[in-house]
Amino acid sequence: MDFLNDYVVLVILGICYCVGFILKHAVKNETLDRLIPLIMGALGIFLNVWASDWVITPAIILGGLASGLAATGTNQIFKQLSKDDEDDAD
Repeated sequence: MDFLNDYVVLVILGICYCVGFILKHAVKNETLDRLIPLIMGALGIFLNVWASDWVITPAIILGGLASGLAATGTNQIFKQLSKDDEDDAD
């Protein structure tokens, strides 16, 4: 999985993370929660194609997907770390 690090675009990861955070907290809906990774993957592809002057290649699609889905993973890492901090405080 380390090879995916070459494809993650930090700006796209950040945008997807923020959009996912807004969606999660603005709309309280379990169906939407399950769709957030799909939405972030699609948004990541769109943003990476846009950033590449609308050129579509497998590498650009992979970079967008990796960035969008990494945003979802980053959210889970923060959630787990904050959960561990709460457990340590007890």
